[in-house]
Amino acid sequence: MTFAEKAINFNRSLSYTGKTLPKGIRVMNPFLEFEQTMGIMETFYHKYYNDNRQRHLILGINPSRLGAGLTGIPFTDPKRLASELHISYTGRITHEPSSVFMYEMINAYGGPTAFYGDFYINSPCPLGFTSVDAQGKEKNYNYYDSKALLDAVGDYTVETLHRLISLGINTDLCFCLGTGKNEQYLSKLNQKHGFFKKLVALAHPRFIMQYKYPAKQQYIDDYLAKLGAIHEQL
Repeated sequence: MTFAEKAINFNRSLSYTGKTLPKGIRVMNPFLEFEQTMGIMETFYHKYYNDNRQRHLILGINPSRLGAGLTGIPFTDPKRLASELHISYTGRITHEPSSVFMYEMINAYGGPTAFYGDFYINSPCPLGFTSVDAQGKEKNYNYYDSKALLDAVGDYTVETLHRLISLGINTDLCFCLGTGKNEQYLSKLNQKHGFFKKLVALAHPRFIMQYKYPAKQQYIDDYLAKLGAIHEQL
């Protein structure tokens, strides 16, 4: 099978198999909740992954409601889906700051074809989590936002990483998005299970856009320098 077929099958088979979630937290599976998401995801992988090349893995946190939660593609909101990937979309048009940063970086790398030819983005929790606040508004919830949730998903994240690697991932070098809790958790997992020879952390796009926007170009340059290390291995 091609990388595309493996990735599509992975997404088609996604279900939460971890321990019972804390009260008030629910699993968000965009491939089941939105009718068009499965078709969008399949179009994307056939367009950019229809080969047998190995990729390097970039690990985010878990899908957000306004990006991958709608499109099925990590760090890709509906606006970028149309403008950068030229994949049609009919539905709620949302704007996710993380997606803005990622596609500026991807274009600086050489564009989607070059970038996705080298990298595959997913998460230790490829399904999202949400909570409901006191006003009844649903919000994104990270897998590490509470110890109870982190404990519940622990075995699931290990299973997920094994499955992701089996798609055709180069395990010499892996990248994680987030230099705080995501890096800490993944580093501990990697020390215990030996998934990758080296794990390199990058500042999370949301952090950059929210807190470091004036220095955005410096962060893009940092991404390009660190991601470029994969070519030194060739």
